[in-house]
Amino acid sequence: MDIVQIVLISMVASLLYIILKDIQPTFAFLILLLTSIFIILVVIRQIQAIILLLQTLGERASVDSTYIHTILKIIGIAYVTELGANITKDAGLASVASKLELAGKIFILLLAIPIITAVIDVVIQFIPASTNQIP
Repeated sequence: MDIVQIVLISMVASLLYIILKDIQPTFAFLILLLTSIFIILVVIRQIQAIILLLQTLGERASVDSTYIHTILKIIGIAYVTELGANITKDAGLASVASKLELAGKIFILLLAIPIITAVIDVVIQFIPASTNQIP
């Protein structure tokens, strides 16, 4: 399925939502939810190609696969959090959406700690031993 078809489906769903939101708000929200799920399922196939490319590049650059997997998890959390927050906002729950975004940021930070630690260790190795000591 190509992007034009996805855009057309999104436009039809948006029009249905606008028409139905005052008449049947529950059904209108269900249309948005199903459309979002459909788009994610279609895009997942494309994401698999990106993941394979990143893993190949990581292997060629001799990067530890743990870091590649962690980065992919961080990207996944960011996208899933954004999708969930947008659906929650569409439901009229902006305060819940903001809490969801905060939770996503905290989970990303937790996953990033080993990478940040590794970067700091590499930087410390480049600093001469004499400047490494505190007077």
